[in-house]
Amino acid sequence: MNTNNTATREPAHPVNRLNRLVHEPSRLLILSCLHGLQSADFLFLLRQTGLTRGNLSSHMSKLEGAGLVQVEKSFVDKIPRTLYRITDDGRNALRTYRAQMEDVLADLPE
Repeated sequence: MNTNNTATREPAHPVNRLNRLVHEPSRLLILSCLHGLQSADFLFLLRQTGLTRGNLSSHMSKLEGAGLVQVEKSFVDKIPRTLYRITDDGRNALRTYRAQMEDVLADLPE
């Protein structure tokens, strides 16, 4: 007996289709900051987001692991420098998220 009858189910609410990786406020803020820039260093993002060093590092690791952000580490005069760039996949994820949020908000009663 098939109890998983999809024909009688109502469609999922648009909020259930949101990309949870992007939806998390700190990661959404990071991606939004990077979207308008060619690249940004760690200290710039630290100031722009107001996150702690540990939180920013943790969120960047998740974004990098998902392929939404590219990380470039180097040294400038023996000082470590980390640059972040949003990838094409990151831009697409942010665009998709925006469209999905518009669907969520359009579904709200007046």
